[in-house]
Amino acid sequence: YYFSPGYNKTFTVSLERTDSHQLKEVAFMNLDYYVAAYLPGQFLHLLNIQHPDRLCYSLFLTGEDARIDILQNCFIRSPRVSTVLDCYVGSMYTVTISESALLQFLQKSKQDSERLAALHCALLYFRHTEDLEMPIIWWISENLSTCHSFDPIQEFIIASLYWRMCPEAHNLDKFLPYTSLLDWIGVIPGVTCATYIISLPVLEFQNSKGFWEKLNSNLESVKYAEPHLHFHNNVLRREWHNLSEEVSCLFTNQREDRRPAAYLRNIFENAKKYVLLVPLFQEEDYQQQLLMGLMVAQLKDHLMRHLQYVGKKKIDQIVLDYVAKLLNLVHRIMKEVWRRYQLHSCIFCFDERGSAGEFAVFHIMSRILEAANGMCMPLPPGFHTLHLGLGVRCLPLHTLLHYIDNGVLHLTETCVRKLLKDLDDTEKNEKLKFSIVTRLPEALGQKVCQFWNHPINANVIARKYVKLLIEKLGNRQCSRPIPERHSVPVEFLPLNYLTNMLAEIENQGTHPYEKQDHVNVKFVEETALKHTVTLLGLKYS
Repeated sequence: YYFSPGYNKTFTVSLERTDSHQLKEVAFMNLDYYVAAYLPGQFLHLLNIQHPDRLCYSLFLTGEDARIDILQNCFIRSPRVSTVLDCYVGSMYTVTISESALLQFLQKSKQDSERLAALHCALLYFRHTEDLEMPIIWWISENLSTCHSFDPIQEFIIASLYWRMCPEAHNLDKFLPYTSLLDWIGVIPGVTCATYIISLPVLEFQNSKGFWEKLNSNLESVKYAEPHLHFHNNVLRREWHNLSEEVSCLFTNQREDRRPAAYLRNIFENAKKYVLLVPLFQEEDYQQQLLMGLMVAQLKDHLMRHLQYVGKKKIDQIVLDYVAKLLNLVHRIMKEVWRRYQLHSCIFCFDERGSAGEFAVFHIMSRILEAANGMCMPLPPGFHTLHLGLGVRCLPLHTLLHYIDNGVLHLTETCVRKLLKDLDDTEKNEKLKFSIVTRLPEALGQKVCQFWNHPINANVIARKYVKLLIEKLGNRQCSRPIPERHSVPVEFLPLNYLTNMLAEIENQGTHPYEKQDHVNVKFVEETALKHTVTLLGLKYS
């Protein structure tokens, strides 16, 4: 029998051997966060008493994995935490979980339940030792495709954060997430468990009308609502998606006043202190800054709601530490993976193809991005630049564009600018550059297109400029005569009509490319003529 607050659990175990002379009494050992149930020669179960609601967080060892040599033939008791008494000889032993044995078990485990339990156990006991985190990260990088019922990256980040943050405040463990799993439907071979709710006592007192009923009701509500007290990302995800469009409009000067500017300003102020903490690259990524700021704001609200006695200043520090540690964990994964595959800054030499190691790191970064999206978790500044750089080197063009179009790769100013400047204009590179330029968001395109001095780029800029002006025009009609812009008018009526219409829109004060003075109607006209005569095989003068 195994008790936890509000309910008890009864475990039924199928024994490997049922010889009567082999069976002994089950010994229980208190290991602080675990209770060990040990039947020599049969099993060693490490029952997670911190999170007993799911069996996947407890270790159920059998065979050689369950063997404790020094206690193999003893009658033992556990008088205090991490201590056992051999009742036959009167010897006391200190019991701890072996680091090497736990890592070995993690590496050889074949079932998801074993992997998940061993991973959580390792993260709990190794949380203060960075050297022991390295083999865990390596194991994760090798088993991304073998874990079917959980994402090892998500579990590593969430569980690591949980165990590192809980000591910062009393009861903080009740309000931070400890797993990315919403449910567990797996089966532990040879073990069944039945859960029984322990009814709370009915308290009555004649002279305090309603008091005890209310107290009992509160206790009941806490008992059943506790799993829902942990911070969830549902609201965060919804708010992030709602604000993302507004932020895009904000930085393209097309923002409508749907949200007070002070609100967005406060969100970005929340994120500023994190941008410089663990950058992979110093760059502005407004979407990630928005997500950081929103996480800070919502986590503060969540903790203030439940931990009012802690105080605002302490909660601010807890939230700062939580988000900083989150970003640092992603940075740590990247650092270890980078080191393992011996990657260098050559990933930004776009005239070379990527190595097998770079492709492996690209795959791991894609899984990190997938894990982050699943948890609505911000990534360190520069992550998308490194990811895109590896993608350009490792992927064929059609796959690269497919990844960009489906949001796996994000076009960043740093990477695109370097690509446009460094690659020469061979036919293959022109195709790559053109494909990238045509996919750039408007604001980013205005910043980086100037770094590619090529007719193709001029065509793209001219087309976008015309499109924006016509969108501004709407249903208005051109009426005023427009002066000619050439000393010798170009007798090409479709182009004349278009340039006259665009010039009228410009004269009305509409200029989408205000920061690029050279992009105007004359630029559009000259670009169109150059492109036309080039297609006709003529020379433009």
